[in-house]
Amino acid sequence: MKTEPIFRGVATALITPLNADGVDYDALGRLIDWQIDEGINALVIAGTTGEGSTLTDEEHREVLRYSVERAAGRVPIIAGTGSNDTAYAISLTKYACEIGADAMLCVTPYYNKATQNGLIAMYTAIADASTKPIILYNVPSRTGVSIEPATYKALSSHPRIAAIKEANGAIAKIVETAALVGDDLAIYSGNDDQVVPIMSVGGLGVISVLSNIMPRKTVEMCDRWFNGDVKGAAALQLELLPLINALFSEVNPIPVKAAMAAMGWCENVVRLPLTTMEDAHWQKLAALMREQGLID
Repeated sequence: MKTEPIFRGVATALITPLNADGVDYDALGRLIDWQIDEGINALVIAGTTGEGSTLTDEEHREVLRYSVERAAGRVPIIAGTGSNDTAYAISLTKYACEIGADAMLCVTPYYNKATQNGLIAMYTAIADASTKPIILYNVPSRTGVSIEPATYKALSSHPRIAAIKEANGAIAKIVETAALVGDDLAIYSGNDDQVVPIMSVGGLGVISVLSNIMPRKTVEMCDRWFNGDVKGAAALQLELLPLINALFSEVNPIPVKAAMAAMGWCENVVRLPLTTMEDAHWQKLAALMREQGLID
């Protein structure tokens, strides 16, 4: 590893609580405190799950600033600063560095996509502008472009490109990436249903949606693995799979926002083009949450 990892274990891809007036900062503060009290290892702010793409620029920056201030160094804050506009991603990244974020999560460019050479050029430009570590975020189901293993290898030599959030779903590609980058890039699962498989090839944990509602148990899954309890970690992965699948029965963060609202943490408000969860899907998710004792 070129530096100490940004985190080891679980980073919650935190929702952004919203209401009719905008961001609900009281709810956001309570969530940050609860997540930290539950033992989470890091927090990702204003990423996909945090609806960063539909926050206004002013909201995006204020959510980042508020979260850094509220966390007060208790856990690393990873700022979602990616964009399909490289200049905007650089601007957000510089701002997040200035306010004290510990690292950046930068998604591949959506809609306009890119060649692999374009990805190398974009990520290099963002990393050159940053004073903090960069996590590359690969989620081709949402962006239409995938970072290839050879591209990870090319980017791994940059001193501020430190890690990968890998959500391509293709274990074979992830294994190939792990073989190519070695200790030069930390690998985190970007899918809650692949945490243990990715740790089995050297991954350091997960950037998680599940941990919004079950932070302690998600951390336990990783802790079991790191403590040598492979069977125990695998058992938790399998036990939680139905709930994980229900959290992705509609596009993220629709289900997790509904779940958090049912738990009393926020209002069930998402921004268009997202809409609130369809009842049939919600009933299945609610039943699984009751089984886990999350709601009555």
